[in-house]
Amino acid sequence: MPHDHHDHDHGALSPSGHPYRKDDDIVLSYWQMMEISVRELLIEKGHITAAQIHNQINTMDARSPANGAKVVARAWSDPEFKSALLTDAGQASRDMGFDIGPMHLIAVENTILVHNVVVCTLCSCYPRNLLGLPPDWYKSRAYRSRTVIEPRKVLSEFGVEIAQDVQVRVHDSTADMRYLVLPAQPKETMGLSADELAYWVTRDSMIGVGLPQAPK
Repeated sequence: MPHDHHDHDHGALSPSGHPYRKDDDIVLSYWQMMEISVRELLIEKGHITAAQIHNQINTMDARSPANGAKVVARAWSDPEFKSALLTDAGQASRDMGFDIGPMHLIAVENTILVHNVVVCTLCSCYPRNLLGLPPDWYKSRAYRSRTVIEPRKVLSEFGVEIAQDVQVRVHDSTADMRYLVLPAQPKETMGLSADELAYWVTRDSMIGVGLPQAPK
């Protein structure tokens, strides 16, 4: 059963070093309480240490869109890798040395005929291993609902105008399946190295609400 952190003395520390404070103004949900209970029990039983938890959190926080940018840049500069990415994005990413876990990753390509945009209508499912933490707007109810209903209008609010003869495809991420948009390569970048190309790839372009931009 989840324990109530208000039962602990003011200022007492949990096994993982987190203070239990009676004056906390944050009401924890049932699942948050369950996570705390399981985490503290695992530490108490010696199955994991607080240091290991903190190290894993730091590793997760260190993930950034730079990882995804490297994947896109290689796809732009290596036709064989691009084919592999569009066939099995998860394995192609792993082959580059990125640990994306067991999730099923799908790469969708923007072309002159199709523009792809990604949303998670239920919560905030997102390829964090490649893109880092999702932006706040991605998790907002407005983005999650409006992108499905009026994607062109949402894109225009991000500054992306899509011609009427271009099809807009909206992809709904789930807990088991995530998407990575492979943006169209700007003509002015042809001939650049993969390292140089990576600077053109923005986080938003890999979600579909932005376009590649020249590095500043």
